[in-house]
Amino acid sequence: MDFGYDARTTELLGELGAFMDEFVYPAEPVLAAQLADPARAPWSVPPVVGELRAAAKARGLWNLFFVDKHSLPGELGAGLTNLQYAPLAELTGRSVLLAPPALNCAAPDTGNMELLAQFGSPEQRERWLRPLLDGTIRSAFAMTEPEVASSDATNITTRIERDGDEYVVNGRKWYITGAMNPDCKVFIVMGKTDPAAETHRQQSMVLVPRDTPGVQVLRGMRVFGYPDEDHGGHAEILFEDVRVPAANLIGEEGGGFAIAQARLGPGRIHHCMRALGIAERALELTCRRVNSRVAFGRPLADQGVVQDWIAEARVRIEQARLLVLKTAWLMDTVGNRGAHTEIQAIKIVVPSAVEWILDKAVQAHGAAGVSQDTPLAQLWAGNRTLRLADGPDEVHKRSLARRELRKHR
Repeated sequence: MDFGYDARTTELLGELGAFMDEFVYPAEPVLAAQLADPARAPWSVPPVVGELRAAAKARGLWNLFFVDKHSLPGELGAGLTNLQYAPLAELTGRSVLLAPPALNCAAPDTGNMELLAQFGSPEQRERWLRPLLDGTIRSAFAMTEPEVASSDATNITTRIERDGDEYVVNGRKWYITGAMNPDCKVFIVMGKTDPAAETHRQQSMVLVPRDTPGVQVLRGMRVFGYPDEDHGGHAEILFEDVRVPAANLIGEEGGGFAIAQARLGPGRIHHCMRALGIAERALELTCRRVNSRVAFGRPLADQGVVQDWIAEARVRIEQARLLVLKTAWLMDTVGNRGAHTEIQAIKIVVPSAVEWILDKAVQAHGAAGVSQDTPLAQLWAGNRTLRLADGPDEVHKRSLARRELRKHR
């Protein structure tokens, strides 16, 4: 394995680093002010996000995540491998509220674009994938439900029933990321088409345009009190006798569970790549804080417990990054199936490591760490959700343990 950056990655790192310094970091206080503006329309995208997207697109820093090059001729996208994209995604994680959406590399759109590229029909790719890649619309992925344990995707109760040339969708979803965004024009909805089929062949996915009659966006969900309005929030949605053309089925009936698993693998590693950038930012803030604060007659940086935090943070970041890079390399060389163990491992390790580092950063900042005057509290809240999103820790550990046990039977 060679994790050295090739010439293309090195070039893009320089360009992206300059973009972060010139545009993204200075825009952070602007974003905060625009989100706090009482005159802003609820859930509207702050203007600074659009300005950054235009600047990134003009510089060719656009769709860096997108590997598939044959879905749409003349496609917008960098065509990078996972290993090339990893350090770039990490860099965007240092300003995770702004940089990923600025580059059109934010969840859930990235996963939805990859899903459409891999499983969508030519008509679906033309209607939905092309504008998503161009950044003219946003999307959401509707799988999680409030009434069942969605860590087991076979539990979902939303029904997708065939009626002539249409499918009829009925069900309730929640924590549907991005769905409060007015630019979100389409939902990818997972539901059961045949409850009598084999467990993993009951589910299917359909494309539901937001303006379809019967779609009701009920409310925006909060995360530890944060509305996450910067990227369009998380919605609770009711689908009540929603009719869509049969051509809106993605793939085949009964293929929804397999499609979900194919979508979630890349999504998991992207989350972990960005989370490493969060960890680096948190460690940097910690070091600056403890060097500038004096307690009991000496800088906090001289305290042994603080030095232990900093050393431990560096070790955890390096360990997590190596595992992420190995996972990216395997996904590039043997495919997502061949990297299944590592994808699950990083989903367990990285959010927990970053959570620990953020916790120590909060502790080092004292009251400021839980306030709105630093990004730490919101970063902690967002990162903590990663231990639930795309499968909770316990599900990944269960799967990993079973795989290890099978080797010795």
